[in-house]
Amino acid sequence: MAQNGKPPKLPVEGKRNILITSALPYVNNVPHLGNIIGCVLSADVFARYCRVRGYNTIYICGTDEYGTATETKAMEEKCSPKEICDKYHAIHKEVYKWFNISFDEFGRTSCSQQTEVCQEIFKKIFENNWLSENTMQQLYCDTCERFLADRLLEGTCPTLGCEYDSARGDQCEKCGKLLNPTELKNPRCKFCQKTPRIRDTDHLFLELPLLKDRLEKYITEMSVAGGWSQNAIQTTNSWLREGLKPRCITRDLKWGVPVPHEKYKDKVFYVWFDAPIGYVSITSCYTRDWEKWWKNPENVELYQFMGKDNVPFHTVMFPSTLLGTGEKWTLMKTISVTEYLNYESGKFSKSKGIGVFGNDVKDTEIPVEVWRYYLLTNRPEVSDTLFTWPDLQAKLNSELLNNLGNFINRVLSFIAKPAGQGYDSIIPSIPDDVSGDSHNLTKKLADKVAAYIDQYIEAMEKVKLKQGLKTAMSISSEGNAYLQEAQFWRLYKENKPLCALVMKTAVGIVYLLACLLEPFIPSFTLEVFNQLNLPAEIHVSLCDDKGDVDRVKRPWDIVSSGHKIGTPKPLFKELKDEEVDFYRKKFAGSQADRIVRAEAEAENVAEKLRKTKVSDGNGKKKPAKSSNEAKNKAVPEPDITITRLDIRVGLITKAQKHPDADALYVEEIDVGEEQTRTVVSGLVKYIPLDEIQNRKVCVLCNLKPASMRGIKSQAMVLAASNDDHSKVELVEPPSSAKVGERITFPGSEGNPDELLNPKKKVWETLQVDLHTNEDLVACYKNVPLTTSAGVCKVSSIRGGSIK
Repeated sequence: MAQNGKPPKLPVEGKRNILITSALPYVNNVPHLGNIIGCVLSADVFARYCRVRGYNTIYICGTDEYGTATETKAMEEKCSPKEICDKYHAIHKEVYKWFNISFDEFGRTSCSQQTEVCQEIFKKIFENNWLSENTMQQLYCDTCERFLADRLLEGTCPTLGCEYDSARGDQCEKCGKLLNPTELKNPRCKFCQKTPRIRDTDHLFLELPLLKDRLEKYITEMSVAGGWSQNAIQTTNSWLREGLKPRCITRDLKWGVPVPHEKYKDKVFYVWFDAPIGYVSITSCYTRDWEKWWKNPENVELYQFMGKDNVPFHTVMFPSTLLGTGEKWTLMKTISVTEYLNYESGKFSKSKGIGVFGNDVKDTEIPVEVWRYYLLTNRPEVSDTLFTWPDLQAKLNSELLNNLGNFINRVLSFIAKPAGQGYDSIIPSIPDDVSGDSHNLTKKLADKVAAYIDQYIEAMEKVKLKQGLKTAMSISSEGNAYLQEAQFWRLYKENKPLCALVMKTAVGIVYLLACLLEPFIPSFTLEVFNQLNLPAEIHVSLCDDKGDVDRVKRPWDIVSSGHKIGTPKPLFKELKDEEVDFYRKKFAGSQADRIVRAEAEAENVAEKLRKTKVSDGNGKKKPAKSSNEAKNKAVPEPDITITRLDIRVGLITKAQKHPDADALYVEEIDVGEEQTRTVVSGLVKYIPLDEIQNRKVCVLCNLKPASMRGIKSQAMVLAASNDDHSKVELVEPPSSAKVGERITFPGSEGNPDELLNPKKKVWETLQVDLHTNEDLVACYKNVPLTTSAGVCKVSSIRGGSIK
């Protein structure tokens, strides 16, 4: 029996059988939001989409529990590795439950099935002579009397130009390079900080060079057939170009899967070898017929989700291991890889406790659908993205509340109004002489919706989740525009038959949005179907074989006339500025910093209470008015107009790669002031370094300076991107434009703010109307960005968004 209480699903002949995994989260800490979007949430969206489409789908995940990191954490918390795993497995499970992650099985690698499957795979590759024995020189701590595995070592990264002084023995967190422990400069034991010595120890190695031809054949064929994400292809090809080397699969540890070999019985398997096998063993916990999923390549498609640091283990190591058994395994078809989600001005870090963690989100009282929506709109698919509290606020208030929530509430509230004002909660009938096909406005809406549905399905099939979400939300925008143009409130008085068509069509769009958005924000979908008074488990379906897709392209036919809806109520709540300020302060710094702050605040409150005098019962005195009270009254906020932006012609005098971020440039830009401004921009993947030097650009100069990976950015370079952000181009002024001159918008006059107040969302409000037109001209609405020498343009992106 599966964890959800239902009989386990098995592959069905003639159906699409989809096996989905997400990288097994390590069990030595609480997952942060970067971990959640990087694997489990992204995989959950795709799994839910597959189920809505009627595919036979299972989603497998669990906690990765063996290895050095667990032993290290156990030592820190003075308990056994098993106790650490039990504690953090429960925490992970609770966090994912709150996020509505729909695993078919969420297991753990410390189970007996893991030992059984892992040892069986080892025996196969050993029998097939894909393993070799070798003597390694490994660092040994005489003080701790133990060999020091990779994560028990710290030192200076040997990579030229990096030289990070806290690199681990297996990988440098700063530059990402995989390391052998003996390569570290100035190594030190993580526990006693003493310098270890080198000592010989025998280990087993997987001979990747001997498997190279089989592996390359698999990668060449499947990366195309499975549409691997570009970052996965680049990382894999980089490994192949550098040349495959034998990789050690054993470790001198106690906590792990024992090696079933007499000579190595005191060792365990290295975590990179046994952890991916966890997908298989956890499936064996789900069903005893696990081989029907994992040894059935003709009938099963395997999709795997992970962050970019896990790529080589899934495209090189794990496939090599399975190929080495000589058996017919279901190898990965499609890999979906995310870059990093960064937090405010820094990087999410489990080890340093920086960022918002899975157990924090419940305390914010911000609903789960908002967290899921924000993370998915910000999913770092092609480059690193940034979590900021003002951005979460803007997306909640403008996209969820004002667009989606407003549309649905307008439709259902009007239908729920009593007869004479609305339809008394009953879906109206459309008279025979009125038709959606013949009503121009409704037909135009249906055509647009049909095109969006096709685009949505195409994006989701290619695992372009962010594009799928954006497409679904576009239908909500079209619904709002349709209501506004139809003027249903006037039709109700003047043309009731046509009003019935408009409202029946609109409620069909509500139904459709609930279906399309179920993979992304399932709790929202449940609430919408509750308000529609329809059972979600029956109606959330977009199956081709049931004709669902064709049916929802005629929105006026979706919900039956005479059906009685439930009680409408608002779906989203505004997030206010003071709440954002509170959360930014609350989650600033590391978790250790927050504890210190909380203790200090508690002590401060206690001290105030100690000093508080008991009232004499004659009433409290009112506090004296401040002499500056009148001065402190808020100055009226000016209207948000484009002239409040200080956009100037700038010249990039120098550009170089950011020392701590692969995706960022650091530029020195002349904007007509005494000194150049330092600007950090995420253009590395789109514009080569030599092409960005000495370019004239449009520079927004009055944003509040922000630190980006340790460097303060004092302005922002304007660039245009296409819909899926696969292409980005600079917005360029004419070559003869004067450096430092202010860019204007004909017909609009006014002085710019000295510094934009981030709380007032001036830039965020104006940015949505910045775009490129069909003539490649950069515009605000329909007004071009203009200099004394002419208008500003891009090279080739038409209809692009500027930011």
